Amino acid sequence: MSNENLNNQLMEWRHYLHSYPETAFEEENTARFVAEKLQEMGYEVVTGIGKTGVVGTLKNGDGPGIIGIRADMDALNIQEQTNLPYSSKYPGKMHACGHDGHVTTALGAAKLLADRKNFNGTVRFIFQPAEEHGEGALAMLKDGLFERFPIDEFYGLHNMPGLPEGQIHSKVGGIMASEDNFEIRIKGKGGHASAPNMGVDALVTASQIILALQTIVSRNIDPIDTAVVSCTEIHTDGTVNVIPTNVVITGDCRSYKPEVQSLIKERMQAICGSICEANGATCEFTYRNSFSPTVNWEDCHHTVVQAAKNVLGEENVVDHAQPIMGSEDFGHFIDKIPGCYVFLGGKREGEEVYPLHHAKFDYKDENLVRGAEFFAEIVRLKLPL
Repeated sequence: MSNENLNNQLMEWRHYLHSYPETAFEEENTARFVAEKLQEMGYEVVTGIGKTGVVGTLKNGDGPGIIGIRADMDALNIQEQTNLPYSSKYPGKMHACGHDGHVTTALGAAKLLADRKNFNGTVRFIFQPAEEHGEGALAMLKDGLFERFPIDEFYGLHNMPGLPEGQIHSKVGGIMASEDNFEIRIKGKGGHASAPNMGVDALVTASQIILALQTIVSRNIDPIDTAVVSCTEIHTDGTVNVIPTNVVITGDCRSYKPEVQSLIKERMQAICGSICEANGATCEFTYRNSFSPTVNWEDCHHTVVQAAKNVLGEENVVDHAQPIMGSEDFGHFIDKIPGCYVFLGGKREGEEVYPLHHAKFDYKDENLVRGAEFFAEIVRLKLPL
C-alpha cells in the first residue's frame, strides 16, 4: 500500500473514531473496531484486558525479541465545538486529547509491519482504555498484561499541538510528571454570619490551609527539583448568611521523584492538622497516587531518536525535550519494563493552536502516517532481520 493510500485509509479510520468517542472503560465499539482491523491484518487478538483493552500480536521469523507499542483509546466528557463533518455524534463526549489519532497511528504501524514483515521477532500492539483518569494502565496490569503478554521494551507517543508539526521530541529521564490527588475535609462549627464568635469558621481555616500549602514547593522542595501543588476546588455547606460547618478542598500535586511525592504528602498532612488544631477545627486528609511519573529509559530513548531521524529527518528530531508537568499513565508501564514515551508536534504556522482538552481541538491527519512509520521503524531497528 502506498503512503497516499495508507494516509487515506488512516484518515477514514480516525474520522470514524472521532465521530464515535467513548470515555473511560466504555470503549466497547472502539475496541471492536480495533480488534477487527488487527484480525484483518493477521494479528492474534485478545480483548477484554483491563475491561476494554485490546492486545494484538504478530510474530515474524524466529527472533526472541518482543517490542510493544501502546495507544490510548478513551475520549473526554467535553461538548465538541469544531463543526467538522466528522464531529462527535455523542453529545457531551469528544476526542479532545487526540486519542483517536493515537489509535489510528498504532493501527497504521500494525498495517505497515504486517505488510512489510521486515522484522524478526514479535510485536505487540496494546490498545489501552481509561488513560484520562489514570486507571486504564493499572487495570491492564492487574489483568496480568505483562505476565500474559511479555514485552521486552514498550513505546508510546502523545500528540502535542504546541510543538511544531511533524517533530518528535524525546529525552532521557522524566518527560511527564506524576499526579497525586488529595481531599481535605475540614469540620468546624457553623452558625449565623453575624456572629462568627459563636462558632469555628471552617472556611477561614480552609483559606489559611490553601495559602500555607503553597509554601511546600517554595520552602520545602529542593529548588533543583520540580513540583506543583494546586488546590482546584472548594465546597461548603454554607450560604450567603451562614458560616459553614464543613468545607472540602480538593486538588492535585505534580512531581518527578518518589521522595518528592512523599515529602509533599507529609507536609500537607502536617499543615492541615496544625492549622485546624490552631483554629479549633478538625480535618480528614486523604492523598492518592494516581499517575506515576513517565521516566524514559536511556537505551530506549536512543532508539526512538534514531527511528525518528530515519523517518522524519534529523531536523525534525529534538532529543532533549522540555519535560511537562502533565501526567500520563504510560508511566505505570515503564516503571516495570524498559520503554520510552515521546511527543509528536502538531503546530502549523498560520493556524490558531487549540490545546489538548479544548472543545475545538482536532488531531492533525498529516501526522498519522508519520507516527505509523515512526513506530514501524522502532520495531525494525529493535528486531532486525
